Amino acid sequence: MSSPYPTPPPCSAGKGETPTPAATPRGLLTDAQFNDVRATVLDNNPGMEPEMAGRLLVEALKFMSAAALFPTVRISPTREVDEAWHALILHTHLYATLCSRLGRTVHHYPERPDQSRHDDDVLTRTVALIEQAGYTPDAELWVGPGRSLVTVAANCNHTPMPGGCGPINPGNCATHGGGE
Repeated sequence: MSSPYPTPPPCSAGKGETPTPAATPRGLLTDAQFNDVRATVLDNNPGMEPEMAGRLLVEALKFMSAAALFPTVRISPTREVDEAWHALILHTHLYATLCSRLGRTVHHYPERPDQSRHDDDVLTRTVALIEQAGYTPDAELWVGPGRSLVTVAANCNHTPMPGGCGPINPGNCATHGGGE
């Protein structure tokens, strides 16, 4: 029995090439794909407004684009943006296709939340790279812990590790070293 889904390109597609972001992050997904992922965010966060779930998803797409374009720089999403990134990851076929389109897989290495590890420089660097990728970050969704615009179900965050390494490891299939 064959699958109704087309086979996504291998995650190493585009190896050696610089990925080109879509004109808008929303353009990275079809309407149906966007609505499916947004529905996952809404399912995981009862009471969240669809408009907010859409904003989170757009920021997750900007984050993924920046991570793919700047693979050697360690960046991190806010907990709120991470919620939408989780929803993207749950749509595995779509996520594999999206990563291929971006030129590399953006791997996810979760940590339990710990405000004592929060580093504003990581968010500043992330926002700057989103801007360098050609997008305008939604400033209300790129704030540190305790200043969030919305409560989300995601219970992980990402912080830099000693030595400048961080849990976000964009790279090709052959270079990932664990995590999800």
